[in-house]
Amino acid sequence: MEQNAIFDIRTENEFLIQALRIFKFQYANNSVYRTFCDHLHVDPNTVKSLEQIPFLPIEFFKSKSVVSSPKLEEIIFTSSGTTGSETSKHFVTDLGLYKESYLQAFKQFYGSIEDYCILALLPSYLERTGSSLIYMVEDLIVKSNHPKSGFFLNEYEQLHQLLLELQKTDTQILIIGVSFALLEFTEQYQLSLKNTIVMETGGMKGRRKEIVRQELHQLLSAGFGVNEIHSEYGMTELLSQGYSKGNGIFDCPTWMQILVRDTEDPLTYQKTGKTGGVNVIDLANINSCSFIATQDLGKINEDGTFEIIGRFDNSDIRGCNLMVL
Repeated sequence: MEQNAIFDIRTENEFLIQALRIFKFQYANNSVYRTFCDHLHVDPNTVKSLEQIPFLPIEFFKSKSVVSSPKLEEIIFTSSGTTGSETSKHFVTDLGLYKESYLQAFKQFYGSIEDYCILALLPSYLERTGSSLIYMVEDLIVKSNHPKSGFFLNEYEQLHQLLLELQKTDTQILIIGVSFALLEFTEQYQLSLKNTIVMETGGMKGRRKEIVRQELHQLLSAGFGVNEIHSEYGMTELLSQGYSKGNGIFDCPTWMQILVRDTEDPLTYQKTGKTGGVNVIDLANINSCSFIATQDLGKINEDGTFEIIGRFDNSDIRGCNLMVL
């Protein structure tokens, strides 16, 4: 596979060509994915569109090694989970692909990383091992080359003082944090920040009561004194992320796409504007699986952007009876 070709995609046709190529590669080299496709009676030689490609339920990452490469993994990313719960494992055989994906995506959405001071408020991720988010943000901090870039665990006063100091300069600031930590910070400090992007990575992680996105963003916007709250859409099982610059409207880098499946029939797709299950195509996931059916609910807008509405509960999940494979 010519792996770096995916980052040169510019058109829908180029995306389709690469997606079909990667689908056939993964069918041939990923035993878990091939077995899943075979049980659906899908012949890879007859697949001509994105909608015909089978999407592997994300739960497979909890019980199987979803790998399309003979190489040993360079790292294993793991999902967070409550005590005793089974976590997902993503066996990454080429960290270079992950780095290229998040660096190219950051440049596509936000420009040069060297233009920012990166301040990360990610305590729940720092307190465990195997977080792909921590790996990415750590590398962004290093590549920002700003002396004040760094992680903050629970040092809210230190972060507050640093923000006040940076406000005296023209420094562009990116604050990236988990929702509960950003909320806790704004409950202690009220700011009116300039030249600042506040990006939440989602999830209260059991630390606080879940609230709807609109309320969360209103509280954070008022607390930090910024007009919009940005968001990142990513997960352990992916090597790419979507980004929102406000109002929960996400867009993807050119090598990533979203499809929305019918909640009653996972092999059919919803029309634009209709809510359903989120399927993700992540072409950077060449050595794992690029076609994943998530547990998120969302919809695609007329302009191709997408929104995340919520998540399935266990009673809503259908079409995953092949999990016994």
